Amino acid sequence: MYRVWYSTESFADYIIDHTALSGKPVIKNRIYESDANNPTRFHTMPDHIRKILYLDAPDLIVEKDNEPVFAIEVTTEAGTGHNAFQRFARIAAAAENSVPAFYIYPEGKLISRTNRKTGAAATKWDEINPLIFRALEGVMSVYNIPALLYYFPSDDINAYRSNPAAAPHFADKGLCFDSDIISYSGCPDSTSDSMTDMFAAINEIIDATQTLGVIPARSRLLGNVVIRNKRNQMQAQFVAKADGKSAEQMSPLSAVQTVPTQYLINYLSRYETGGYVLGELLKSRETTALYQINAGFRGDPYPGCLAAIDYLSCRQGLTFEDRRSNLVMVWGRIEVDEVNRTLIIHDDKGSTIEDFFRDVKSCSRNNLLVKDYADLGNNEISRYFMQVRYGSAYSKVKHIRVFSYFADAILFPDGSLWRDA
Repeated sequence: MYRVWYSTESFADYIIDHTALSGKPVIKNRIYESDANNPTRFHTMPDHIRKILYLDAPDLIVEKDNEPVFAIEVTTEAGTGHNAFQRFARIAAAAENSVPAFYIYPEGKLISRTNRKTGAAATKWDEINPLIFRALEGVMSVYNIPALLYYFPSDDINAYRSNPAAAPHFADKGLCFDSDIISYSGCPDSTSDSMTDMFAAINEIIDATQTLGVIPARSRLLGNVVIRNKRNQMQAQFVAKADGKSAEQMSPLSAVQTVPTQYLINYLSRYETGGYVLGELLKSRETTALYQINAGFRGDPYPGCLAAIDYLSCRQGLTFEDRRSNLVMVWGRIEVDEVNRTLIIHDDKGSTIEDFFRDVKSCSRNNLLVKDYADLGNNEISRYFMQVRYGSAYSKVKHIRVFSYFADAILFPDGSLWRDA
């Protein structure tokens, strides 16, 4: 028995009807993303599914006999700059739980913008940031599980680069949607090469699962010829689209500065008062990657970018403890003080640690642990019991969950947070 967990039912039907799932018994259930945004239903999700949702929820998860088989994330967003990584934490969460992940993302999308000086409008292709391929390769290398990107079908970018208005699907911003708008509203064109290739890869996973079982099949998937060829194609796409640029010249790595860890330790030494001494974790790594976000504190696209930086530059093992460099978020403009071997964080955009605490506090309304038994409604008892086990892991808003999971430290102009171990 297969079960398909979905956020959009039409997309669940799309995957079922175009893969080997169509010939198998399937039950469909809606995904409830977190205790923060769906407190009345999230606790009803099975534990093995909640583990994939602990950072962020993919659009679809397929399981067999209570074991996840694969997950899919689909988007029509333009993939320039940071945007390509906005949902990366969803892919990472699946892979960290040994679940193959598929990412459907446009190679390019037509975007119209108005020139602020002249007032003239112009439309051009916003193309995918090729660094996403390198980040997915990092995930696959660490977890030995597929994390594959397939293009959301679009008109030929090269053919309509100089004349985007002539693109056949100009009205849909160059994207090609499935012709069955009743059954598969908003889904990618199922006849496109990219989608037929993805269906074939999904079928390979289903076949291996049927033959070997869900868990034994996982260890063999990266050796599968279809999946191996796709992995090679993704690396070729990185090289072709990078067009000679290094990874460090692309966002978000272009916002990362690596310094000796002693600079970070010296900066944090101001907190070593009253007998407190910084723990060993930060000190154990010679270098520190500083991800500079010179903007007001907020969520997207930064949570996914932080996760991607981990697999691009820091992670070399299964957990955050297995990093070559510390991974630190900096909300402000970084100045490296070479004389005093420390850091200076400038407040250019009004970002403050109080914003972080405000967002954490806003989640307290979801906390049942402060209630007495007599105060609980019958419909809250199961959720209370979940929170007893997991605390606020699922009750915080997404960006707080992701930042606190991936960052070894978070620095603001007026305060800091860090791990001791």
